[in-house]
Amino acid sequence: MVFWEGYVSDEAMGTFAPIVVYWVYAGFYQLLPPLDKFRLHTRKEEEEKNSVPLATVVKGVLLQQLVQATVAQLLFLLTSKFDISTTPVQPAIHIQIVQIIIAMFTMDTWQYFVHRYMHQNKFLYCHVHSQHHRLVVTYAIGALYNHPLEGLLLDTFGGAISFLVSGMTARTAVVFFCFAVIKTVDDHCGLWLPGNIFHIFFQNNTAYHDIHHQLQGTKYNYSQPFFSIWDRLLGTYMPYTLVKRPEGGFEARLKKD
Repeated sequence: MVFWEGYVSDEAMGTFAPIVVYWVYAGFYQLLPPLDKFRLHTRKEEEEKNSVPLATVVKGVLLQQLVQATVAQLLFLLTSKFDISTTPVQPAIHIQIVQIIIAMFTMDTWQYFVHRYMHQNKFLYCHVHSQHHRLVVTYAIGALYNHPLEGLLLDTFGGAISFLVSGMTARTAVVFFCFAVIKTVDDHCGLWLPGNIFHIFFQNNTAYHDIHHQLQGTKYNYSQPFFSIWDRLLGTYMPYTLVKRPEGGFEARLKKD
């Protein structure tokens, strides 16, 4: 039994809980004090390098989430009607864990190849993916700031495919999608905070993705949001080292051979 049982359907939670989690978690980062000694870029760099205002970023994220919610509702409706997903009976916890791991690898695979192609195809990069890279210095609320087409192809379809391939129920999907959202927000937060569990357990983390957003790293570190497997296997992995800046904070620098 879960706390929403009897009040909200699993399908509704799977649709809207990730959206609520996004704004709560990203809002937490947004409301933090400047924390200059933990930033990967100075506030001056953020003002100078980013070419899109916060209001536009918020509107872009809301548009993507509207599309995601629509697709999620259709997906849950179809899987319920045609019994595409697993049995409605919630499986044992160890099976759910396996399903979540399968979904993580599936999402990573889909996002790596679509993300990489959007960089390699000049038309798609110029007219679609470059919108996300207007945030050279990333911050939490901008994690899902994408062109609507990219949001649909990369995130929405990636989530739908992960759900279908793993065979998870709508209830398990609530956990998976909320976790994926938290991880994505954290990867874009621009802070290297001590004790951050994602930095401890995932090599694909805030600094890893920060390298990708820098000019010298745009052809590397495509993997997101969980592991770095495909980067390592296909030669697009760019190692980095964290260096303390004299004025405070850190800088993720490319590691030289």
